[in-house]
Amino acid sequence: MPRRGLFLQGRTRWLLVGLALVFSLLLLMYLLECAPTSEQNVSLPGIPGEMYSKEYYQALLQEQEEHYKSRASSLKRQIAQLKQELQEMSERLRLAQEKKLSVANGVAYQGNKDQPNDLLEFLHSQIDKAEVIAGAKLASEYAVVPFESFNAMKVYQLEMGLTRHPEEKPTRKDRRDELTEVIEAGLEVINNPEDDEEEEQDNRDGDKVMFSETDFLEGYYRTERDKGSHYELFYKKQDVQAYRHVTLFRPFGPLMKVKVETEDTSKTLVNIIVPLSDRTDAFAQFLQTYRDVCIQQDKRTYLTVVYFGDDGLLEVKTLLKTLESETGFRNYTLIPLKEEFNRGRGLEVGAHTWNKGDVLLFFCDVDIYFTAGFLDTCRLNARPGKKVFYPVVFSLYNPAIVYANQEVTPPVEQQLVHKKDSGFWRDFGFGMTCQYRSDFLSIGGFDLEVKGWGGEDVHLYRKYLHGDLIVVRTPVPGLFHLWHEKLCVDELTPEQYRMCIQSKAMNEASHPHLGMLVFRDEIEAHLRKQAFRINDNPDA
Repeated sequence: MPRRGLFLQGRTRWLLVGLALVFSLLLLMYLLECAPTSEQNVSLPGIPGEMYSKEYYQALLQEQEEHYKSRASSLKRQIAQLKQELQEMSERLRLAQEKKLSVANGVAYQGNKDQPNDLLEFLHSQIDKAEVIAGAKLASEYAVVPFESFNAMKVYQLEMGLTRHPEEKPTRKDRRDELTEVIEAGLEVINNPEDDEEEEQDNRDGDKVMFSETDFLEGYYRTERDKGSHYELFYKKQDVQAYRHVTLFRPFGPLMKVKVETEDTSKTLVNIIVPLSDRTDAFAQFLQTYRDVCIQQDKRTYLTVVYFGDDGLLEVKTLLKTLESETGFRNYTLIPLKEEFNRGRGLEVGAHTWNKGDVLLFFCDVDIYFTAGFLDTCRLNARPGKKVFYPVVFSLYNPAIVYANQEVTPPVEQQLVHKKDSGFWRDFGFGMTCQYRSDFLSIGGFDLEVKGWGGEDVHLYRKYLHGDLIVVRTPVPGLFHLWHEKLCVDELTPEQYRMCIQSKAMNEASHPHLGMLVFRDEIEAHLRKQAFRINDNPDA
């Protein structure tokens, strides 16, 4: 019995093993039968006839769409919240400006006592510290932060270095975005005036004058790193004489309106004073410019010529009489002085000779070329008892060097371009200036102890910096200093002689052109070697 039991137990074990093998084989065959071929797409279970890949990606797209909708809704809520906060802040700033204006006019302010006074007081303190409303007393000309001028297409910059150019075109994107914002902000101020400005901005018919981007003429801006950015903007309609002048300030925060003014320059006379000795050829060129710009275009100038010595005086008189006979222009005065030439003395005499009340003076040299646009710039940036204008002149290089590769030197009118190889901004010169006669006399005029070349204009400039007037210093595209040979005589003091030599060196040519002159011998030696190699080896 035990042996038979063991036999049955063994057979049962092998039977179970056999059944397991059969079941495994059937299951394997079923899986092979149901598995898709490599040429078929897997179907999604429970949805026969639909491709798995299409449905799968549709599901993914729907999930992503819902995610982005949720994200967009969140961003819209944040934008709405930021807009509300910005509107609240703008309203607070507006109320603060009204408070400041009310206090300035002696009117008691009845505003909300819960305004953020600390922030607003800080922003207004930045404007008060900056030279926006009144002039700031400065120690010397080196403390002045000059403006940079710009229009819709270009920026005229002083800090050139070796890689930058005197004009920036096209304007760098970040600067273009900044200035575009400023121009638009100025338009917003003009086109949406406050109640006290409405009447000033309307024309004679009572219709509101609307300005656009095309009415923007020019502007100036500068940034004082501890205060903020200061902008002066000028707008003008083509058929209207008056300018709209907007002053803005950005105290390292939102732009803030400082003031809006209407300035009519149609009746502002400019007395152009020119000290002269010899140089009759240059004076003939100057009179041609004066005829084209002042007599034929501007028609609101007076010419005062202070002539030193007797040599050339008769020729100067003849040139002026010829101008008078050909154009009928009589608004000029010739003052002969039997003295040694002194620029400061000549300008002083010219200013004192005028006896028809206050007038805008333009101290000019015989080598200066200016445009009609500059004359209006002069009128807009000088105001009696308020500010004086010290434009930075674009000084042209020696045309014999600049145009050495051309057979004929182009005429003067074609040389008037703001290019790196044609000239530079004469930021060390302070001789050309626009100021009212009353301010010039009040400050004491020139230091007549300064003899010969240079120095007297810097002394006058420093006087204004030490006073209370605003000094506007900026490059002006419509003002050029024509090249002429400069002589530094032995009678000058060491300081004057150093300044003269420095001016002479900078006045000749650009850095690359001067380098070509300095290394001319090396260049010619190289060319000779190259020519010798070619002649010696013609097949090379």
